[in-house]
Amino acid sequence: MSLQLFDLTGKTALLTGATHGLGMAMAMGLAAAGARIVINDRDSERADAAIKEYRKAGVDAYGYVFDVTNEKAVSENLDRIEKEVAPLDILVNNAGIIKRIPMLEMEVKDFRNVIDIDLVGPFIVGKKFASQVVKRQGTGKIINICSMMSELGRNSVAAYASAKGGLKMLTRSMATEWARFNIQSNGIGPGYFATSQTEPIRAEGHPFNDFIIHRTPAGRWGEPNELQGAAIFLASAASDFVNGHVLYVDGGILATIGKPANEK
Repeated sequence: MSLQLFDLTGKTALLTGATHGLGMAMAMGLAAAGARIVINDRDSERADAAIKEYRKAGVDAYGYVFDVTNEKAVSENLDRIEKEVAPLDILVNNAGIIKRIPMLEMEVKDFRNVIDIDLVGPFIVGKKFASQVVKRQGTGKIINICSMMSELGRNSVAAYASAKGGLKMLTRSMATEWARFNIQSNGIGPGYFATSQTEPIRAEGHPFNDFIIHRTPAGRWGEPNELQGAAIFLASAASDFVNGHVLYVDGGILATIGKPANEK
């Protein structure tokens, strides 16, 4: 198999919310494979700080400020990106939030807020991206960042799990409707990764850290750069006949029912 299958030279990728963490790690991976990187955030200071980080790493990234739930802003900014940077070939719907609130205590407005950003946002951005690809009769790759919560439930994350389960089915629907336009729509489902957000619960002896280490067959948290291979594969010609698939990068969690706490 030729490595050219994974070459993204000349391609332009938009990664929503890729100002830190897993989004930034995936963007760095796509850049290393040759892609031109565009990121967005709804906060200008956060976007500016991220662009500095990219450039420090040798990535000439472009930043745009808009809210993925605002259809008008999405349309205007993707048109701007097409004119000011290049037509988009790759979309990574990465922007998302989580609110850890038990359902009996969760207000409807909070539930709707998570659904709006994590599910409606990818629909809005994906629809605009696809319309641009179809209009120019090009090709496109959509990667929706799902989650293990697309498959599993967990206490206090009902809104997030509902959104990510919906995003899995939206991914399949995108594949069903847009494959004929030579757009491949797939998802990545990250497991538990060592990021700045998870640092407080990764301390040795922390109950959740012990739970994840024990629950994961790999026996550890993932490193953010371990998402890069999946992102490059789904963004490249190597996945031209892969459609409607969610690739779980989870150290094996979804493969097992787990094991007793005293079993090595």
